[in-house]
Amino acid sequence: MLNLYEKFWEKLEKLELTSDSINHLKEKTKEKLEKPIQGDYPRWLNAYSSLPNINTINIHLNQQAVTCSTDQCIDSQLKASMQQLIPWRKGPFDMFGCYIDAEWQSNMKWDRIASQIPDLENKLVLDVGCGNGYYMFRMAEKKAKLIMGIDPGLLQIMQFWSIEKYVQSEACVLPLSIQQMPQNLALFDVTFSMGVFYHRKSPIHHLKELAYSLKTGGYLVIETLVINGDERACLIPENRYAQMRNVWFLPSVSMLELMLKRTGFKNIKCIDITTTSIQEQRTTQWMKFHSLKEFLNNDLTKTIEGYDLPRRATIVAQKK
Repeated sequence: MLNLYEKFWEKLEKLELTSDSINHLKEKTKEKLEKPIQGDYPRWLNAYSSLPNINTINIHLNQQAVTCSTDQCIDSQLKASMQQLIPWRKGPFDMFGCYIDAEWQSNMKWDRIASQIPDLENKLVLDVGCGNGYYMFRMAEKKAKLIMGIDPGLLQIMQFWSIEKYVQSEACVLPLSIQQMPQNLALFDVTFSMGVFYHRKSPIHHLKELAYSLKTGGYLVIETLVINGDERACLIPENRYAQMRNVWFLPSVSMLELMLKRTGFKNIKCIDITTTSIQEQRTTQWMKFHSLKEFLNNDLTKTIEGYDLPRRATIVAQKK
């Protein structure tokens, strides 16, 4: 598995990044993959290893589903391997007619923000909590110089490599959390944090971690659950929120903008606020567990705990 990272390390070595930082990333990645704590990892690795080699591939990154197609005859092994990696949370993907209909129709979120995010062409991009890399593949279509994702979930890592085997985007996902990144990297032109903020117990610290990843003048794209209200309004759920255990802090947009100002950002702009629908997040054959509909009340007007429906805001801010 570690051999998949060799080309990426070579790319990092050509950037303005210290050897200590590169070695730190290498060591943490090696540690995570050589001593996995998730018991299904051997099965996921076998699924990846069983994917067929396909020579002539047409790649389409500007469609709702990240798509690969070919004139070759593809046997059932590809679908069987991809099914071993269920549940798929982000998508969709269309791999040679194997349509992976993920829980999230992530294309809907991307379509809402793609025209309003900073220009990614020839930029260094970091995606924090990237999952299986759906957004990274969409970013690759915008001709970024380097795209690096981080996510501690090994299932999501294997899903990414299973798609990347065919897409060949030259993006890379490291099996790390942002807390395991070298401090004060100041490397990236654009950092994305989408769907991470509300899972963090220390939201101000998370914003500082994101700022540390950016060059001066670089841009943060942050997407999170929010509530209505002024700069004093936030929600700390008593227990769960929409059945999620690990939701700690939902600010108003005004409060989040103030927090960004206090943590070293300027030119702060909210580019989207959308209430999540049961069409955007739902149970599918590729994610068979309960999803948003089951986490709402009977008339779908509140969460099952009685909170307002999930609303997500996306904000772009520039590091001072």
